[in-house]
Amino acid sequence: MSLQSKLAPIKARHEELSALMSAGRLSGEEFARLSMEYAELSPVVAAIDAYNKAIADRDGLEAMLDDPEMKALAQEEYYELDRRIPELEEALKKALIPKDEADTKNAILEIRAGTGGEEAALFAGDLFTMYKAYAVSKGWKIEVIEASESELGGYKEIIAEVSGRNVFSHLKYESGVHRVQRVPKTESGGRIHTSAATVAVLPEAEDVDVEIREQDLRIDTYRSQGAGGQHVNTTDSAVRITHLPSGIVVAMQDEKSQHKNRAKALKILRSRLYEEQYRQQMEQRAANRKSQVGTGDRSERVRTYNFPQGRVTDHRINLTLYKLNEILHGDALEEIIEGLTADDHADQLAVLEM
Repeated sequence: MSLQSKLAPIKARHEELSALMSAGRLSGEEFARLSMEYAELSPVVAAIDAYNKAIADRDGLEAMLDDPEMKALAQEEYYELDRRIPELEEALKKALIPKDEADTKNAILEIRAGTGGEEAALFAGDLFTMYKAYAVSKGWKIEVIEASESELGGYKEIIAEVSGRNVFSHLKYESGVHRVQRVPKTESGGRIHTSAATVAVLPEAEDVDVEIREQDLRIDTYRSQGAGGQHVNTTDSAVRITHLPSGIVVAMQDEKSQHKNRAKALKILRSRLYEEQYRQQMEQRAANRKSQVGTGDRSERVRTYNFPQGRVTDHRINLTLYKLNEILHGDALEEIIEGLTADDHADQLAVLEM
């Protein structure tokens, strides 16, 4: 399918939406829904118009090049348009990339220690420090929802809410297994160990995104427990919510108030349910892309942080940066995120070019 054949339906839909909204027969809800679609299509249509106009103008000038009297006048403008058209085409293709509806959302960040015991927990702490510094650099707010600390100050698990402008669009590529290679603090022989932590970044769901029915929930309450299993208060403030249709379980004991723990648990549950819907959509999109261009989603293989060599390698895009300290301090993480975003856009552009 040629690029031009993909543009006509978009223009037609944009004109149809304009006519529907101008007719004055829509309900308030319908008008709001269609106006949102119209607003999303408008920049795409502007890119289409700019591209088509440049081609038409160039074709007109090309005819003038055969006229000896007009050639000198038309030649310079013709070559300028000929140079600009590939740039306009590239901008148009980028505008045609399907928008990820979750990109503008806040995110729930979950980090868990994996293989490696105490060293893995320390690495989970390092990752959280990295994301916290990155969030500060972006002007975002990061708030810990639940944390389970290890004996040496790392985290067995930590869950945080990251809120701000376009949070999920930046952090969504961070999900997966992160591996560290270094001499642990607990190692006296100086040997390099490999440990791991898992990162999950969920788009934070709003009430309108996911409907949770009360009859689908089993809610258990119990006393909060500290390290070693001892009770840390005398009331049943901890909450465990089981979503029966999906089997997802969320437990929360961070707050002394049962009401606050219930609210936090529901927020995480809603985001996990939304993430499941989102993941299925992305898998379908990746499968469609794979069938067309021969490449699929590689998000299960993510990143290695090698301390002896001072390098960080993102295995999905074969990017290696010898900036380990800068990345762990949040300063250079943007370089990796930009590379992952560009790679994803390139995959999607490959589909458009077929």
